[in-house]
Amino acid sequence: MIDIVVGYIDRSSPITIFVLGLLSFYLFLVVWTFVYRYLSLGRWISKERDSLEQMHMGAASVSQASILNSCLKRSLTANPSLLEMCEYAATREATKGLTLLSLIASTSPFIGLFGTVVSILEAFAGLGTQKSATLGVVAPAISEALVATAAGIFVAVFAYSFHLILKRRAYELTTLVAMQKDLLLANKKGA
Repeated sequence: MIDIVVGYIDRSSPITIFVLGLLSFYLFLVVWTFVYRYLSLGRWISKERDSLEQMHMGAASVSQASILNSCLKRSLTANPSLLEMCEYAATREATKGLTLLSLIASTSPFIGLFGTVVSILEAFAGLGTQKSATLGVVAPAISEALVATAAGIFVAVFAYSFHLILKRRAYELTTLVAMQKDLLLANKKGA
């Protein structure tokens, strides 16, 4: 397997190697962003869920760990406008990293395709110098050129999938924050 990879790199142009290097970097960013955001959102969701459960059990306010607690420290009462701004801030924080994943998901297939086009152009240029171009000569050159497109699609699939997973987690988090906000406002009206 290592011999195949080394042989491919030896036969590839600098542009193809650059494209594959860029796609490898993209894949690293995708995995790192997903793992980091998934774990941090998981911890945050747990805190907000616990706070909501405490409120359902009769607590007068949110827990110390809730993001809404920082808003309540700034105001003596549960101000609807302030709580709404805090909810927006939570949404903004929860969706960090989604733009990067979306950008990578949409651009990596095109980057891979660019690498493939360059490789195919080089393959045809090399075949043009030969007297005969049989399928046995053309097919390996074309199949090697398609590696860049496959790599671009591979990265895009993971970026898009991770984007959707994190988007769902962010939605879950913002829903918990909104429910707490609504409970605070309902308690204020009932008091």
